[in-house]
Amino acid sequence: MAVIQHCRDGEKEGMRQQNDSGTQYRSAIYTSNPTQQELALRSKVAFQQELDKKGYGRITTEIREWQPFYYAEDYHQQYLKKVPKGYCGLKGTGVSCPIGAGKDEL
Repeated sequence: MAVIQHCRDGEKEGMRQQNDSGTQYRSAIYTSNPTQQELALRSKVAFQQELDKKGYGRITTEIREWQPFYYAEDYHQQYLKKVPKGYCGLKGTGVSCPIGAGKDEL
């Protein structure tokens, strides 16, 4: 989960990807049971502590109960495969999350 938890500077930055902004650009983890919810929240706390040590911003990834999910239009899917030199802000932090969950825990 830590791979997909985004840290950004400021609340509005959590709804942005490069020049594009809005709620459709936020990162989210949707859970389908209380165990998943607890694991996601625990990983967020643990990962945030590691990010704080390195001077990174707050994690803005939403963690919420599953809700209907709608895929974006086809031209939005697999963007970097379609546009190999396209922009992508996901470069990683190099910071590891100290906890994880095995598939049996989910």
